[in-house]
Amino acid sequence: MTYRHILVPVDESPISYAAVEQALILAKTLNCQVTITSVIAVDPFVGVDFYKVAPAITDYFMQAEQNAQLRLADTKQSFIRDGINVNTKVIRGISPAEGIIHVADEVGADLIIMGSHGRTGFKKLILGSVAQAVLTQSPIPVLIIKV
Repeated sequence: MTYRHILVPVDESPISYAAVEQALILAKTLNCQVTITSVIAVDPFVGVDFYKVAPAITDYFMQAEQNAQLRLADTKQSFIRDGINVNTKVIRGISPAEGIIHVADEVGADLIIMGSHGRTGFKKLILGSVAQAVLTQSPIPVLIIKV
């Protein structure tokens, strides 16, 4: 099977950058287009009184948006340097797994490459796993890079 469009979700973790490195190699080898995405979730403010935290929510989203845009711009340069056609996309207000799957569908990606801590057992149960959710819900192949 050959791939034409790779989606790479990134966040501030070193694990997502391990996935970026693998995506760079694969995209260059297969001459793929790449979309790099970052999801800004609402998680920190679920269940709190909106009127008491409205300024904090505004600050959170402004800072998160700025961080995501900087991270995407920086990551995009790695692909540009290697002559790879690359786009970026920020998704806001939904869960990371839902956002990743949504972007994959929106851009017509046929492969998702993402990082994972590789947690198992009790740690996975408590911490949850975006990679696990994407892996089980995605209609397209998902390559998990374990670090």
